Amino acid sequence: MDKQIYTPITSEVTAQLHAGDYVYLSGRLYVARDAAHKRLTEALERGEELPIDLKDATIYYMGPSPAREGRPIGSAGPTTASRMDKYAPRLMDLGQKAMIGKGKRTPEVIDAIVRNQGVYFAAIGGAGALLSKCIKKSKLICYGDLGAEALLEIEVENLPVIVVVDREGNNLYETALEAYRS
Repeated sequence: MDKQIYTPITSEVTAQLHAGDYVYLSGRLYVARDAAHKRLTEALERGEELPIDLKDATIYYMGPSPAREGRPIGSAGPTTASRMDKYAPRLMDLGQKAMIGKGKRTPEVIDAIVRNQGVYFAAIGGAGALLSKCIKKSKLICYGDLGAEALLEIEVENLPVIVVVDREGNNLYETALEAYRS
């Protein structure tokens, strides 16, 4: 079933999402990959306030390319989510509700999704040029020295994603494999 949802993603929103749902996501997202996640974690370890509010936040694990003329961003495809797995549970415990990436997640991340009533979405790898058309605005938040690894805020409209892990821990990568085998 196709669903249209808007950020922020709250527990009420995740209650309506199930592994395998096709979703069109609109609203504000943060963009961060492993280098930015490392810096966020280091800031927490130093007792510093984070540069973003994680409450009900969605982080897109995206590797943006430079913007073309007249566009807010270049190609905007997902990166492999497992690179953030050592950071994701802590950020979810601090209020982050959703993640967008590609690929499988560790049991620790799935436990954090269930514990925090969150969700993990997958975006289609290899479709970065098409996905970039859903991005209406892009703004640097911090860590500009990291280039494509910087922490950004983006505004998206109808970004197509699939629920891979829902708040009950149902995992599309497992259920789809079982369905294929039978």
